[in-house]
Amino acid sequence: MFQTRRWKIALLIFLASVINYMDRTAFSVAAPYFVKDFNLTPSELGMLFSSFFLGYAIFNFVGGYLSDIHGPKKIFGIFMIIWSVFCGLTGAAFNFVSLFIIRLCFGIGEGPISSTTSKTVNNWFPAKERSSAMGFASSGTPLGAAIAGPLVGLLVLIVSWKVAFVVMGTLGVVWALTWFKMAHDYPQEDPAVSKKELEDIRIGQNQELMLKSGKKMPLSYFLKQPTILLTALAFFAYNYNLFFFLTWFPSYLMMDKGLSLSEMSVVTALPWVAGFIGLGSGGFISDYIYKKTGKLMFSRKIILVVGLGATALFIALTGFVSSAMGAVGLMTMAIFTLYLTGSTYWAIIQDTVTGENVGGVSGFVHFLANLSGVIGPTVTGFIVQFSGEFTSAFVLAATIALAGAISVAFFVKPIIQEEKSSSTYAES
Repeated sequence: MFQTRRWKIALLIFLASVINYMDRTAFSVAAPYFVKDFNLTPSELGMLFSSFFLGYAIFNFVGGYLSDIHGPKKIFGIFMIIWSVFCGLTGAAFNFVSLFIIRLCFGIGEGPISSTTSKTVNNWFPAKERSSAMGFASSGTPLGAAIAGPLVGLLVLIVSWKVAFVVMGTLGVVWALTWFKMAHDYPQEDPAVSKKELEDIRIGQNQELMLKSGKKMPLSYFLKQPTILLTALAFFAYNYNLFFFLTWFPSYLMMDKGLSLSEMSVVTALPWVAGFIGLGSGGFISDYIYKKTGKLMFSRKIILVVGLGATALFIALTGFVSSAMGAVGLMTMAIFTLYLTGSTYWAIIQDTVTGENVGGVSGFVHFLANLSGVIGPTVTGFIVQFSGEFTSAFVLAATIALAGAISVAFFVKPIIQEEKSSSTYAES
């Protein structure tokens, strides 16, 4: 698979995803320490978690739009450097306000990563491989989180939490320099792409274009489509549960279940490993269903409905278990089923939106989805502070996941209705 240039590009993005979540997870793992250093309340910690997503959500759309204009190579590389610099600067924070500002800027830097990944995959891969490619490229995120837990925990214990952020930021700068050297916006611009591979990509993309309307539509047309908006709602549910786990689960295990930092750092790696397997396999499963049935939209929807529905069940149950290992076991299953859906939101966009608008639509959907990161961690912080327990927070997350599954099951349909005669898009 990695003999072709397009999969080498996907591998490079996979490594960026690993670094991405190492950076994010470092903050959650180190949270109990700067809570102590800066004397933070649970609600203030929640606001710090949300500050990242405020900048992140806004630049989801900005980054996607810029990648349509300037190409994903330039936008991905520049913003990778921005987020890496502010990741390192986290160690220079001296109070709540400085930490809030640094996290906000860190979020701005990370904002474009997913929409530029979507744009790159759309440019480089035929339709039949896109869900697999997005799944693989994105599967580095849970792997990075799994690595970060023990690594950051070790650095905190041996050196300090401030050094951990400098190490994470340095990795990002090294990756960006490699990306600028290897990446291209389109396969035809890359001299390392063979004639056979270029022809395979062109044929796959030409077949996709035959299934879409020949009329060019403006970006605003797609942003008003119910399928795009409801896919964003399902993505919101996905992100709400993911960010709930990412930001609060380590603190939950220490505050509510009494685990030490070293114990928490080890056991929280298990759900992330399961997420790595789920995200890596979900796209391949969806593409396999498509190849067997010929029903593209069905192959996407079935993954979302089953994955989000199962996640709702496991998340809800986690809120009622008494043991730490029981909570970790249920969250491991929840993160696996959640991550099964991870590449499918992007695949729906790539399947239904014309190529010149993929970056903008991807960024718009990701912006709406990541409002969950602005809202969720803060809401959880207030729930914990005023109720004194986490059960209600788990139930709320599960309810949102269930709402996402229902919205996809009943309301996500092909955008281009005139193509109903095609068996590929007529089935929902």
